[in-house]
Order: sequence, then C-alpha cells, then structure tokens
Amino acid sequence: MAILSSILPMRRLLIGLLVVLVSTCSASGFASSSSAPPQKARVSGVPNLPDAQRQVGEYIDSGRYDREVGKVVAAARVWLDKRAKSAAKPAIVLDIDETSLSNWPAMRVNSWTRIQDGPCDLQKGPCGLRAWQAMAQSKAITPTLALAQRARQLGVAIFFITGRPPRLREATERNLREQGFDWAGLIFRPDDVTVASVADFKAPERRKITEQGYSIILNLGDQESDLKGGYSERTFKLPNPVYYIR
Repeated sequence: MAILSSILPMRRLLIGLLVVLVSTCSASGFASSSSAPPQKARVSGVPNLPDAQRQVGEYIDSGRYDREVGKVVAAARVWLDKRAKSAAKPAIVLDIDETSLSNWPAMRVNSWTRIQDGPCDLQKGPCGLRAWQAMAQSKAITPTLALAQRARQLGVAIFFITGRPPRLREATERNLREQGFDWAGLIFRPDDVTVASVADFKAPERRKITEQGYSIILNLGDQESDLKGGYSERTFKLPNPVYYIR
C-alpha cells in the first residue's frame, strides 16, 4: 500500500506552470514566461502564470512545503523502523532531485520554472538545471537525509536511482557526500535510454536490485513516475509544486 502526499492546490499550480515549459527563447533555448502571449480569458479553476508563480513561492517560503515533506518522511521512517529488522537484506531506494537534494535556488531565479539546459546565472537568471547540478551546490532535504542516516544505523542498504545523465556522476557523488549521504548503489539514466515514462527506466533498475537479493522495503520520490512499476514494498510520495515528470 502506498502513502502518497496529495496536494490538490499545488496540482492546479502545476497546470499553470507548465505554460512556461512550452515557450522558448530562440537564441538560448531557455523557456521564458515573457514570450507567452497575454491571456484575455482565464480558464476556470486554473490560475494565470504570475499568480501560480507567486503561490508556489508562498507555499515554499511559508514552511508548508517543508512540513508536508516532513510528514511523508515521518511515515516512511515508521515503516523503515518496523521492517528493517525483519526483512531479508533490506534496502531503500531514493530519488535525488527534490527528494534527497533540492534544486530550489536554480528554480527560484527562474520564477519557479524548470529549465533543463543552458548556463546558470544565480544572480540574474536564467539558470539551467544541468549547469546548476554540475556546480554540486544543492542542499540536502533534511528529513530525507535523516531517513538515510537512520537506514545506515539499522544496516539497511541505500540505493539512489536518478534521471540525471551519467556526465553528472562526479558532481552528484561529491554533492551527496558533502551533504552527508552514503549509498550502496547510485544509478544514472543512460544517455541512450529513451522511454515513454521515467517509470519505464526506474522500475527495471529496482528489479535489478532485488535480483541481487535485496528486499526493497521502501521507495521515496517526488514524482509518481519514481514510484510506479513495483519492486518495493511501500512507496512514499513527496510534494513537488513546481514540475511534473511523466
């Protein structure tokens, strides 16, 4: 049975924010909210883009996001403590971005837009996500770090499965270690892997872990695609008010 954190207002914000992702600047390839034509009519129930950006910032800055992350991870901690002693060769699987490490500084300068490519200017923007990740400056999401440290105390193996490309391995390993994480395995999505959903990449990787004899007692991620496909006893979904990955 999965414990999923459901934030309906934030789902509505996602719809508004996705408008940003479909507009691009021809010179740099960056998404730009200013390039979208003004909307003369507002769709019922869907906030306009500036409102959505403002509400996301308020949600994060108010502490609500942190509290809801903490609530989900607390439930995962209860399950970890319960199963760690009885499972055969127990393991947990963690996503990285917005699960273990936070990319909010890069997205804040982009007005809460997820821009994947291009350089990163944290002072004026825009900031490309891959360039930001290569800087290895992401901070740990504190409850997830505490969960991982508890897993180590209990002798539970930790595996990371991430959609980051292999070229970011060195920076990612350095960032994770500097933030206090350790692991038994760190799996990146190969450049030549094309899938309809991230779940089609992550689920087979979890299967490979179980084929090594591990019992994956929990799987933690911020996207439903991090969790779908089986090969874990329970799944725990963190909130993400900024972006959705299929």
